[in-house]
Amino acid sequence: MANPPHLLIVEDEPDLANLYAAWLTDDCTVETTYDGNEALDLIDDTVDVVLLDRRMPGLSGDDVLDTIRERDLDCRIAMVTAVEPDFDIIEMGFDDYLVKPVSKEDLRSVVDQLLLRSTYDEQLQQYFSLAAKKALLDAQKTDAELKANDEYASLEDQLAVMRSKVDDTMAELFNQDVYRRLCQDITRRSVATD
Repeated sequence: MANPPHLLIVEDEPDLANLYAAWLTDDCTVETTYDGNEALDLIDDTVDVVLLDRRMPGLSGDDVLDTIRERDLDCRIAMVTAVEPDFDIIEMGFDDYLVKPVSKEDLRSVVDQLLLRSTYDEQLQQYFSLAAKKALLDAQKTDAELKANDEYASLEDQLAVMRSKVDDTMAELFNQDVYRRLCQDITRRSVATD
């Protein structure tokens, strides 16, 4: 069985951080910290998702976010903050943004979405790796050589299975209400500006 996702909650209000942890602990391994500097000490390649407050004494959530991205850590980050979004968010490297107060359902939903996106990224990487191998062999070998090779047939099977997984994950991502509304909103704004 795979390890449960590892979640780091960075929130300077201990009661709120502990509440978020209680909401998520059934499905994830959860760590909490109340300080941006400590968050940077705790975060490493094992962390899958970070829930990050923007306003904290000392090192702000914005600075923590920038440092995580500079370290090129492969984790998803959701800002969970009382700071209403403004145009400054355009350049920020977060994956999602929730404005406090947040409900248990909203918090769990965003974590699920971020984990699903990570799965999709991994699947895409595997898919493109297999597709690159197939393309290289297609360019270098004759049709007869390709048809006669069992390893090539296995590669084609793996590619088909991976394509199906990517399609299924993509369908699940876009079946989510949040993303359906986001796409509708983008479409409406695009039509309105044309």
